[in-house]
Amino acid sequence: MPNVLIGATGSVASIKIPQLVDLFLEIPDVSVKVVPTKAAHFFFTSEQVNAEICTDEQEWAMWAKKTDPVLHIDLRNWADVLVLAPLDANTLAKIANGLCDNLLTCVLRAWNPIKPVIVCPAMNTNMWMHPFTARHLGVLQELLKFQVISPISKTLACGDTGVGAMEEPAVIVAKVKEFIKDEKIGKSDIPKSEKLDEGSLI
Repeated sequence: MPNVLIGATGSVASIKIPQLVDLFLEIPDVSVKVVPTKAAHFFFTSEQVNAEICTDEQEWAMWAKKTDPVLHIDLRNWADVLVLAPLDANTLAKIANGLCDNLLTCVLRAWNPIKPVIVCPAMNTNMWMHPFTARHLGVLQELLKFQVISPISKTLACGDTGVGAMEEPAVIVAKVKEFIKDEKIGKSDIPKSEKLDEGSLI
């Protein structure tokens, strides 16, 4: 099992990050790190998570001069798979439009396209049904080749019942494991540094 980087964004589903981490850690030899946005950190504390948490503040604290480590590049090189769970509407829109204004979106903007990204959207039903959501998911799937684990229907944080809740952590872990197995992705299979041909992304 490869190094798993979990990205968490500002959905109430981020309360499930501790559970998601623990489920990944049940897999032999797995390593997990978590990159939450500031909004995601509202829903859990560092003490609740049995994994290293990397923050925007750490990114700036690590770097003072040229040749110092750059956290988003270090994480990009360390991770073999990135699981965005939950992915809220705000960060979805940022990714689809190429924005990189925090640690998580900087990791994604620098991401090696040969490594998988699996996203688990979570948002209110009205947000999920908005035309922008379909357009943004299309960019993630068609241009960036991300895998999407669709949200499920249940009672949401606002009290409404409808589609928009993040898939259950156990299902996410099972699907990630199956995807990695199918793609035969592991620590020994993915080069940690590579040079892309200048025209390879055009």
